[in-house]
Amino acid sequence: MTGTDGTGTPAATDQYPPTGRLAPAASGEVLLSGVLVYGEGEPTDVLVRDGVIASMTPTADGRPEGLSADADILGLDGQVLLPGLVDMHVHLREPGREDTETIATGSAAAARGGFTAVFTMANTSPVTDNPSIAEAVWHKGQATNLCDVHPVGSISRDLAGGELTEFGMMAESDAKVRMFSDDGKCVHDPLLMRRAIEYARGLDVLLAQHCEEPRLTEGAVAHEGPTAARLGLRGWPRVAEESIVVRDAIMARDYGGRLHICHASTEGTVELLRWARAQGIPVTAEVTPHHLILTDDRLETYDGVNRVNPPLREDRDVAALRQALVDGVVDCVATDHAPHGSEEKCCEFDRARPGMLGLETSLALIARIFVLDGDRDWRFVARVMSERPAEITRLPGHGRPLAVGEPANLCVVDTGRTWTARGAELASKARNTPYEGMDMPVKVSTTLLRGRVTCRDGEVDGVTA
Repeated sequence: MTGTDGTGTPAATDQYPPTGRLAPAASGEVLLSGVLVYGEGEPTDVLVRDGVIASMTPTADGRPEGLSADADILGLDGQVLLPGLVDMHVHLREPGREDTETIATGSAAAARGGFTAVFTMANTSPVTDNPSIAEAVWHKGQATNLCDVHPVGSISRDLAGGELTEFGMMAESDAKVRMFSDDGKCVHDPLLMRRAIEYARGLDVLLAQHCEEPRLTEGAVAHEGPTAARLGLRGWPRVAEESIVVRDAIMARDYGGRLHICHASTEGTVELLRWARAQGIPVTAEVTPHHLILTDDRLETYDGVNRVNPPLREDRDVAALRQALVDGVVDCVATDHAPHGSEEKCCEFDRARPGMLGLETSLALIARIFVLDGDRDWRFVARVMSERPAEITRLPGHGRPLAVGEPANLCVVDTGRTWTARGAELASKARNTPYEGMDMPVKVSTTLLRGRVTCRDGEVDGVTA
């Protein structure tokens, strides 16, 4: 199976480690009965056999021929079938902060959210800046067997911004690291970033940049604007993000390689991305659900749950980011799932740790914004939450078309089931959701990883996380 990364380059599917060594594809059969493929057409019975889609037949024609007597039959009448979701940007906190999240609990949250693959950032303790830690994360994810967990290696040693890590050693390790990022910190030294781009180009790996000029954000905790001024909070200007976006885009233009912009948050970043695309620069970008739905108006309560990095912006930024995602200027949605303990959030706003939970709420929020309240369809959701992130990361087996012979990495969305977000009821160890008490319009009912049901009726299936 091959695809492209959006720049015409074939996806190198053999660069990732083979999945299923510890967690093989399911044997036997699962029948997803009565689903609407991409939310379209007539109800369809999708038969999954030995980890792949074996047949897709109209439900009205009766059960598929040859269905085994012990097949796992799931009645999902009228629910929407999508490819399993892919998240390029999560924080699973293991190793080092297992009190707030583990690979197992984060994987459970991912399965309940419809995700079949996630990329977990390097700002662990110790930092994922060497092969041994990357391999430990990879093997733990495979052993947990709820979604594919791919470690992201750091760009600089210990995230200190002083010297590059051994990209090559991590890329050749058992984990086969294909993405590098100092997320949580910006690679602000332009010379180090140039060397990283050149190094990454030679290995054909992806660099994901947290765009923040730290000299412009020292002590900043909120978007620089009227709200921060009124509340007495030190402001974080848009230019702190945008200056790094344009600097690194120009470096990617001049020195080659693939550059990915993490959590785009400003109207100006959108315009810079539009300019970069017009120049043919190989830069991609993600946006978080919270930057598509929340604004800095939320800060009126001084509740630390609303502190995030980059900060919540203004209405015009939200509008620009939504349109950019529709236009393809911003490629995909990434949750930036960031668990924190209550003591790190229930404190003075400027002392709160930045970050929000996102894995279990993201699909419902994107559906509300673009499908239920907008004019997009479920194929759009599949594109921005599954297909594009899989293409950008060149991840085999995920984000694939819903067709016979394709891997059964799938999720099913119950559009008739509403639910209320409660931190205490989420699978994550942490509780820091900004959507506490918010009604969600749809719910993931079922997730399959290589043909194995990992989420059934909205709950993790058959695995202790």
